[in-house]
Amino acid sequence: MLIDILILVAGLTILVFGANWLVEGASTVAAKLGVSAFTIGLTVVAFGTSMPEFVVNIMASFSGNSGLAIGNIVGSNTINILLVIGIAALIKPVGVKSSTVRIEVPFSLLAAAVLFFLANDMLLDGSDSSILSRIDGLILLSFLSIFLYYTFLSAKSDEHAPVSNVKIRKGYVTFLMIIGGISGLYFGGKLIVDSSVSIAKLFGVSDALIGLTVVAIGTSLPELVTSAVAAFKGNSDIAIGNVLGSNIFNVFMVLGISSIIRPLPFYPSANVDILVTCLASILLFIFALTGPGRMIDRKEGGLFVAIYVGYIIYLILTA
Repeated sequence: MLIDILILVAGLTILVFGANWLVEGASTVAAKLGVSAFTIGLTVVAFGTSMPEFVVNIMASFSGNSGLAIGNIVGSNTINILLVIGIAALIKPVGVKSSTVRIEVPFSLLAAAVLFFLANDMLLDGSDSSILSRIDGLILLSFLSIFLYYTFLSAKSDEHAPVSNVKIRKGYVTFLMIIGGISGLYFGGKLIVDSSVSIAKLFGVSDALIGLTVVAIGTSLPELVTSAVAAFKGNSDIAIGNVLGSNIFNVFMVLGISSIIRPLPFYPSANVDILVTCLASILLFIFALTGPGRMIDRKEGGLFVAIYVGYIIYLILTA
């Protein structure tokens, strides 16, 4: 028990340092290239913070554990909006650009909707079972290609202001910071998940509940820490871009590759979790559209966190 707690603390420490290095490195890259922090957040930072989900899902796919693979992604995406943006807004109100409201938030919602339609074979066409097939995986990867193409275009004509007042480091230092940050996020996240699962099992918590809560929370900690650090530093573009980019990468890339490796059986009970993710995306859209100055303020951030707490209570009661 004591060893697991020490490992958990070590994982959190590595995670914090990794998040800080990644934000610093990404901001430097944005400043050097003259592109916005938001675009960097949607690509470099989002991919880096999706690594824990990616590794967990690849392992789950090879072991045939589809429940963990799909639950991890759906749970993580819900956490990313309700908990990550919620806490970031509680630290400091988060600004949202108009193009984010028009395109990035709907794209994140689209990811959840596409997953719902591809996975629900029983519900939509009367099949005997539902499965996320290899063809579905290719479809998800095609959506990822569209998203990356849009990101490339937006980098050329982006309304988001380029990063300023950023310490410009030498190229190799920036590269090492990004690689070190991504590595820290991955290894820190893995230590946290492994130790949390061990602690949960000691208390007799079911594997299903562990997958929906501990694993999802553990793999979302990089997004939480990275966005919290970005919000604290006043870089709201990275805080929002990190979450939206990570959600899109999680569905289109992580689940796409996972289902290509091995088709993933889908259980209808997971639809509730997908609907919660959709609801969270819709609320984010409404708050960003109607809030003064397109801000997610502390009151709305608190509401996000409260909804997430209610969601966790629901999972515990229905596990």
